[in-house]
Amino acid sequence: MATPTDDRRDLLTVIAYMTAAEGKADELRAELEALIEPTSQEDGYVNYDLHESVENPGTFFLYENWESGEQLDTHLAAPHLVRFAGLLGDLVDEKGLSINRVRRIA
Repeated sequence: MATPTDDRRDLLTVIAYMTAAEGKADELRAELEALIEPTSQEDGYVNYDLHESVENPGTFFLYENWESGEQLDTHLAAPHLVRFAGLLGDLVDEKGLSINRVRRIA
Protein backbone atom coordinates (compact mmCIF):
# COMPACT_ATOMS: atom_id res chain seq x y z
CA MET A 1 0.00 0.00 0.00
CA ALA A 2 1.36 3.39 -0.98
CA THR A 3 1.95 6.25 1.44
CA PRO A 4 2.23 9.95 0.53
CA THR A 5 5.99 9.94 1.07
CA ASP A 6 6.72 6.96 -1.20
CA ASP A 7 7.17 9.32 -4.15
CA ARG A 8 7.42 12.60 -2.25
CA ARG A 9 10.34 12.50 0.20
CA ASP A 10 10.23 16.32 0.22
CA LEU A 11 6.95 16.37 2.17
CA LEU A 12 7.03 17.51 5.77
CA THR A 13 5.61 14.78 7.96
CA VAL A 14 4.17 15.51 11.38
CA ILE A 15 3.54 12.92 14.05
CA ALA A 16 1.61 14.40 16.94
CA TYR A 17 0.36 12.52 19.94
CA MET A 18 -1.48 13.06 23.19
CA THR A 19 -3.23 11.08 25.89
CA ALA A 20 -6.63 12.09 27.18
CA ALA A 21 -7.03 13.24 30.75
CA GLU A 22 -8.96 10.80 32.90
CA GLY A 23 -12.56 10.60 31.75
CA LYS A 24 -11.93 12.83 28.71
CA ALA A 25 -11.16 10.29 25.95
CA ASP A 26 -14.52 10.57 24.20
CA GLU A 27 -14.45 14.35 24.31
CA LEU A 28 -10.87 14.51 23.03
CA ARG A 29 -11.68 12.02 20.24
CA ALA A 30 -14.65 14.13 19.15
CA GLU A 31 -12.58 17.33 19.12
CA LEU A 32 -9.83 15.64 17.11
CA GLU A 33 -12.34 14.24 14.62
CA ALA A 34 -13.78 17.74 14.19
CA LEU A 35 -10.37 18.98 12.98
CA ILE A 36 -10.22 16.63 10.00
CA GLU A 37 -12.68 18.24 7.58
CA PRO A 38 -11.52 21.87 7.89
CA THR A 39 -7.88 20.78 7.78
CA SER A 40 -8.48 18.84 4.55
CA GLN A 41 -9.47 22.14 2.89
CA GLU A 42 -6.20 23.92 3.74
CA ASP A 43 -3.42 24.92 1.38
CA GLY A 44 -0.56 22.44 1.55
CA TYR A 45 -2.64 19.61 3.03
CA VAL A 46 -1.65 16.15 1.80
CA ASN A 47 -3.13 13.92 4.51
CA TYR A 48 -4.24 14.22 8.13
CA ASP A 49 -4.87 10.79 9.63
CA LEU A 50 -6.16 10.27 13.16
CA HIS A 51 -5.26 7.05 15.02
CA GLU A 52 -5.98 5.71 18.50
CA SER A 53 -3.63 3.38 20.32
CA VAL A 54 -4.73 -0.24 20.53
CA GLU A 55 -2.62 -0.86 23.65
CA ASN A 56 -3.54 2.42 25.37
CA PRO A 57 -7.04 3.56 24.42
CA GLY A 58 -7.33 7.31 24.87
CA THR A 59 -3.89 7.93 23.38
CA PHE A 60 -4.26 9.58 19.98
CA PHE A 61 -1.82 10.08 17.11
CA LEU A 62 -2.07 12.36 14.11
CA TYR A 63 -0.02 11.37 11.08
CA GLU A 64 0.11 14.35 8.74
CA ASN A 65 1.92 15.33 5.57
CA TRP A 66 2.27 18.91 4.35
CA GLU A 67 3.75 20.47 1.25
CA SER A 68 5.92 22.82 3.36
CA GLY A 69 6.74 23.99 6.85
CA GLU A 70 5.21 27.37 6.07
CA GLN A 71 1.91 25.74 5.18
CA LEU A 72 2.04 23.70 8.37
CA ASP A 73 2.62 26.91 10.34
CA THR A 74 -0.41 28.46 8.64
CA HIS A 75 -2.43 25.38 9.61
CA LEU A 76 -1.34 25.71 13.24
CA ALA A 77 -2.62 29.31 13.23
CA ALA A 78 -5.98 28.43 11.63
CA PRO A 79 -9.07 29.24 13.73
CA HIS A 80 -10.05 25.57 14.24
CA LEU A 81 -6.55 24.74 15.52
CA VAL A 82 -6.38 27.81 17.76
CA ARG A 83 -9.74 26.81 19.24
CA PHE A 84 -8.53 23.24 19.76
CA ALA A 85 -5.31 24.44 21.42
CA GLY A 86 -7.42 26.40 23.90
CA LEU A 87 -9.20 23.20 24.95
CA LEU A 88 -6.08 21.05 25.37
CA GLY A 89 -5.44 21.93 29.01
CA ASP A 90 -8.73 20.32 30.02
CA LEU A 91 -8.61 17.37 27.64
CA VAL A 92 -5.08 15.93 27.81
CA ASP A 93 -3.00 14.45 30.59
CA GLU A 94 -0.05 16.20 32.24
CA LYS A 95 2.29 15.27 29.36
CA GLY A 96 0.31 17.50 27.01
CA LEU A 97 0.63 17.43 23.24
CA SER A 98 3.82 16.30 21.51
CA ILE A 99 4.43 17.50 17.94
CA ASN A 100 7.28 16.00 15.93
CA ARG A 101 8.25 17.32 12.48
CA VAL A 102 10.09 14.61 10.58
CA ARG A 103 11.32 13.83 7.07
CA ARG A 104 11.32 10.34 5.59
CA ILE A 105 14.84 9.08 4.97
CA ALA A 106 14.20 5.45 4.01
